[in-house]
Amino acid sequence: MYRFLLTPRWWGINVFVLLAIPFCVFMGSWQLGRFEDRVQDHRTADAAASEAKTEPARPLASMLPVTTETSGRRTTATGRYGKQLLVPGRELDGRSGYYVLTMLRVDGGKALPVVRGWLPGTADASKTPAPPTGEVTVTGALQASESPGSNGVSAVGGLPAGQTAAISSASLVNLVPYTPYDAWITLDKADAGMKAVPPSAPANSGLDLKAFQNLGYTGEWFVFAGFVVFMWFRLLRRETEFVRDAELGLLPEPSNTAPGAPAAPSAPAAPGTPTATATADKESEDATAVEPSGTA
Repeated sequence: MYRFLLTPRWWGINVFVLLAIPFCVFMGSWQLGRFEDRVQDHRTADAAASEAKTEPARPLASMLPVTTETSGRRTTATGRYGKQLLVPGRELDGRSGYYVLTMLRVDGGKALPVVRGWLPGTADASKTPAPPTGEVTVTGALQASESPGSNGVSAVGGLPAGQTAAISSASLVNLVPYTPYDAWITLDKADAGMKAVPPSAPANSGLDLKAFQNLGYTGEWFVFAGFVVFMWFRLLRRETEFVRDAELGLLPEPSNTAPGAPAAPSAPAAPGTPTATATADKESEDATAVEPSGTA
């Protein structure tokens, strides 16, 4: 009964099923692993943020480059404040305002972007406190460079002079006369008249929309695998029923007449049958009706 499984058609179906199921399971497992990695990164970031509040600040040089492990940890640097910029469009405690970003020139000629604090309202350089003069030592949470258009960072261009949309080395290199670090810090305690900006979690380390997308894709791949198995059993059952009906002679006889072809003429009735007698009488009546009438 199951000899049809050896036909070329079923060989193709079986090969497809044998390849599709492991592929769907692999992709589902990979997406699940991505979700678990994000959950672990989220826990690690929370633990690091808790530790960062109590651990001593470390020198800046030992914390670079910024990674998911060093992001958010406390660091310290010494130098002199230089050019100051404003970062508009930043919210804090549900209010709109702007960051006050000042470049700290350290030994070696490079500059570290330092967020000295946050002010409410529209960015206005005339209302922004001037940075301290002379050599200063700053302590704050280390942060990675921002990417315009992500994590709430504005991607708007054409800002007024003295403003930047993102705190990143790629943006700052065109605004300041020195080479900026590919990192920045937010002070533990804001300067007078401003509010301290809390550090943000490292990118792709939280339970954000992307994390739950990974979880959704996991379910989709496993559903695809189950659907392939379901369709294979459905095709197998239908084919088995067809073969069983054929063995029992339950299939309808195929018609020999091609679609659209004229019907074959029927055979003449045998003499002496009622049909033949009726046909002869009809022909006799027709002949009498067409005989020419006699002359008077």
